[in-house]
Amino acid sequence: MVGLGSISTPMCTTSPLPSKPNPRNNFPGKLSHPLLGFHKVHSLSLSTHFSPQKNKLTQTHFTLKASSGTADYTEEPATKVKFRTSLSVPDCSTSLSLLGTGYREKVFAIIGVKVYAAGLYVNPSILSKLDAWKGRSAAQIQDDMPLFKSFFEDPMEKSLQIVLVRDVDGKTFWDALDEAISPRIKAPTPVDKSALSTFRGIFQGRPLNKGTSIFLTWPHPSKMLVAVSSDGLPTSTDATIESPNVGSALFDVFFGDAPVSPSLKTSVATGLATILK
Repeated sequence: MVGLGSISTPMCTTSPLPSKPNPRNNFPGKLSHPLLGFHKVHSLSLSTHFSPQKNKLTQTHFTLKASSGTADYTEEPATKVKFRTSLSVPDCSTSLSLLGTGYREKVFAIIGVKVYAAGLYVNPSILSKLDAWKGRSAAQIQDDMPLFKSFFEDPMEKSLQIVLVRDVDGKTFWDALDEAISPRIKAPTPVDKSALSTFRGIFQGRPLNKGTSIFLTWPHPSKMLVAVSSDGLPTSTDATIESPNVGSALFDVFFGDAPVSPSLKTSVATGLATILK
């Protein structure tokens, strides 16, 4: 059943930020890819074995291990929005790690206007389940829809943080989102329609000012949590969407064949290729 309202849930534990962070350390201005920030928070551990046939060591498994320390940031280059490399959101089992960033641009009278920046966060454990795609290039991963389908269907948590870079009316934001979601649900069920109604209700009559963050979190493929925050990380969710069709359609909006933010999908594909080498 779809729930709407303020739902207080415990936050996952993460390392606290220093009271007076050093801007030079916490806001690196020129990172070639968000995974550079990702590797500051997590170390990649590879187990190996010796292969007599190939006369060399081969990598057989990898795991991501969280390291201690304060949170760092990475910057989305087109919008200059800074994303934490690790964060906690309500109803997750652990802190999530930044995998890639991008931006959404709308064209008005042939002029491109950036609307928001976005960053995809994942439970690091999910990456150990993608061994079948090890060694793929970023270009191969980007066009590999079975990979993104497997990525979404894995029950490990994923969260998309959207940060507005201009003032937007809530209704306008929802209308644009609905135009992308609805065509992807060919035969909506009553559950889907109720979920979309709940989703719409979050934004109706709500001004979304520049700097507002919208968190779309999938603790499980059949469930999506929505939280809107104008000041830092959310402490509760605004709505729970329990419709597998709506959840998967929204994920497809960003990571399907025709993503609304090509730069985000490219960045995530590059991040996966970097980790799955």
